[in-house]
Amino acid sequence: MRYGYWMPVFGGWLRNVADEGMEASWAYTKRLAQRSEAIGYDLSLIAELNMNDIKGVEAPTLDAWSTAAALAAVTERLELMVAVRPNFHHPALFAKAAANIDQIAGGRLALNVVSSWWADEARRYGLQFDQHDDRYARTSEWLTMVDGLWSEDEFDFAGRYYSAEQAICSPKPVKKPTIYAGGESPAAKALIASQCDAYVMHGDPVEAVAPKIADMAARREQMGKPPMHYGMAAYAIVRDSEAEAKRELARITEVNELPAGYDNFDQWLSGTQLEREMKIQEYSVSNRGLRPNLVGTPEQLRERIEEYEAAGLDLLLLQMSPQEEEMERFAAQVIKAPVAA
Repeated sequence: MRYGYWMPVFGGWLRNVADEGMEASWAYTKRLAQRSEAIGYDLSLIAELNMNDIKGVEAPTLDAWSTAAALAAVTERLELMVAVRPNFHHPALFAKAAANIDQIAGGRLALNVVSSWWADEARRYGLQFDQHDDRYARTSEWLTMVDGLWSEDEFDFAGRYYSAEQAICSPKPVKKPTIYAGGESPAAKALIASQCDAYVMHGDPVEAVAPKIADMAARREQMGKPPMHYGMAAYAIVRDSEAEAKRELARITEVNELPAGYDNFDQWLSGTQLEREMKIQEYSVSNRGLRPNLVGTPEQLRERIEEYEAAGLDLLLLQMSPQEEEMERFAAQVIKAPVAA
């Protein structure tokens, strides 16, 4: 299993806890990235939103791509998986900028391609927002353009959304960045199987994740493409006793009144084909992070992680709070724990 984590560009992950002790700042981000690669983490996912959907739209949020460029210069081993939304980035200009960041990082850049869900954000910034299947049609062209610019000396393209004539991207990436993407609709799965390298999922129990992995693996095999990597979001709470872990779970999921970001959450649900009937409690942690039930003792977490590995999962994208302190605990007690003879 590879261990990644969400960089807390929103100043935290808990919608029901106002102050988690981790500000949305460059100083905190830099310290977290440098420490994480020293204690065993493989990857950091840097989300891209211009407004804060965790703490409320007026709260600070860091820009993903300038943060990624800065982190590329101050880290040595950490894979930087940066979210990108095609309707917010022209593919030819993006390919050029991303190649430069990968050069700075020495080949450690990866993309998390997200077909946008937040209509209100696009409206506020005056940007195009496509309906569901149109998003994936745009994303397909966008990926074709980026791949072409990274692969060819001069690239020509004429599509519905984008075009290029003798476009040049030089220098190119050190190595072509891994393309991660997620989605649960037929249009999303078809795109990911044909044009991406890795499938990332929201959190779910292993019995729900296993058939998703099997389905995507079958799609890839039918296309004659190499096997994919598979990742999943999860919120982790590790404590010395199960009772302690459950007390922490209760603390972060108590809902006394709807927080500032609830309207954004409601809009996210309305713009996807995910389940509509989610508990208010589950709202407290994004990306269905509590469903994998990585809550308990080190032994319980390692046992559950082994079940996901057996199903084909090879990357966990973890959220914790406060991130710095909890990542230290998870690294010491789960990642680096000695294996019993």
